[in-house]
Amino acid sequence: MRDEQIPKNWNQVKTNDSWAIFKIMGEFVNGYEKMSRIGPCVSIFGSARTKPDNPHYKLAENIAKKITENGYGVITGGGPGIMEAGNKGAHLAGGTSVGLNIALPFEQHDNPYIDSDKNIDFDYFFVRKVMFVKYSQGFVVMPGGFGTLDEFFEALTLIQTHKIDKFPIILVGTEFWGGLFEWIKTTLLEANNNVSAEDLDLVHLVDTEDEVLQILNDFYNEYNLSPNF
Repeated sequence: MRDEQIPKNWNQVKTNDSWAIFKIMGEFVNGYEKMSRIGPCVSIFGSARTKPDNPHYKLAENIAKKITENGYGVITGGGPGIMEAGNKGAHLAGGTSVGLNIALPFEQHDNPYIDSDKNIDFDYFFVRKVMFVKYSQGFVVMPGGFGTLDEFFEALTLIQTHKIDKFPIILVGTEFWGGLFEWIKTTLLEANNNVSAEDLDLVHLVDTEDEVLQILNDFYNEYNLSPNF
């Protein structure tokens, strides 16, 4: 126990980092191979702490069910809460249900609604996020915490800087997201000019599953694309 508490010296750190590269490469290769067979989908993000009796859970389930019935596959983080609701909706609709799972100390465990051949485990957050971005053609962002904010802002930044192709980012819940969106508008844009006005157009703020589906379909029609499944 005492030995475990002794900080590693610089050579030990360098050796550990060098070997970690191979594990990281392995996660990328495994993720690319499995996700390339599935194809692009719509990702649903949100809190792992949301309980099944929460209205946000039921709304996420309904969104996943509706978009799956219209030919879209669904990707979630594979865990409980909103992630479970997204996979459950896709599963109940008989559609593609993908889970990109990661081991966390308290919150994360596989939910039972992921297709058995589409449950992928990760140790590294950044590898997992690459899979979300690379294989998602739309982000549906439900109420959540720090992880949800991280995923939302990363997607927004990558699109805004033209590092990835444009796709819809849909915030669901005007009451939940309205304060954040107003802060972005008044503080970042109007008071400090830290973002451009057109950046705000990259984000849609809605309340219903019908609005989510309409935005996805409008985007696909505009760019002559079609659902994946």
